Amino acid sequence: MKRIAVITGASSGIGRQFVLTADRFSRFDEIWAIARRAERLEQLRETAPFPVRPLPLDLSQKSSLDAYAALLEEEKPEVALLVNASGYGKFRAVMDTPLEVNLDMVDVNCKALMALCQLTVPRMPSGGQIINMASVAAYQPIPYINVYAATKSLVLSYSRALDRELRGRGIRVTAVCPFCTDTEFFDRAVDPDKEPVVKKYIAMYRPEDIVSRAWRDVKKGRDMSKYGFIARAQGSMVKLLAHRIVMNIWMNQQKL
Repeated sequence: MKRIAVITGASSGIGRQFVLTADRFSRFDEIWAIARRAERLEQLRETAPFPVRPLPLDLSQKSSLDAYAALLEEEKPEVALLVNASGYGKFRAVMDTPLEVNLDMVDVNCKALMALCQLTVPRMPSGGQIINMASVAAYQPIPYINVYAATKSLVLSYSRALDRELRGRGIRVTAVCPFCTDTEFFDRAVDPDKEPVVKKYIAMYRPEDIVSRAWRDVKKGRDMSKYGFIARAQGSMVKLLAHRIVMNIWMNQQKL
């Protein structure tokens, strides 16, 4: 039986970094790399530590989820690692964002992630690992990053509870909660033709550091991974302060 890793969002940023460092978790016969851009996935063949099978799929589409399920059924691999790194956000008011965009964010960030988990777990052995990309945005409501933050709250809650549900099967789930990270995420989140809503970034981390910390936390059996002092401090602060105060701080910081 072929032993594989499945990594979504693999064409860039944090997802790509997980592909490049998959050997920090285990050895695989193949990595199934999922993203929309086929040419970017092909480039991974040259740098990944294991053979890559590019799967150019748009996970917002049910047809792509069906194609993934059919491939699992046909190949019957052992999926030792699943990394859900696909996702995107928009930095603007909900009412200024087309409804189809807000709904698509939910489809990609939440529904696709849940589908990948539920479709993959039956193929996972004891010792298997799921890594889901959440965010520090998951900790509190954030005006003007509203829908994105709400989707990541679902990812964080879903992942931590799923970890408890799957422990009896020897499968662990870790939610990774990065602070702002220097990736192509911002190319899609910010409208270049309009004045930016989010004007101040307290810190900007590297995807290499986020992923390196994630691997360490996975090895320690943690259900959540946070890299950097600011990310950890924010997680502590929002536990102590009322969310209305946290939102006021955010609004003042961004001059909104």
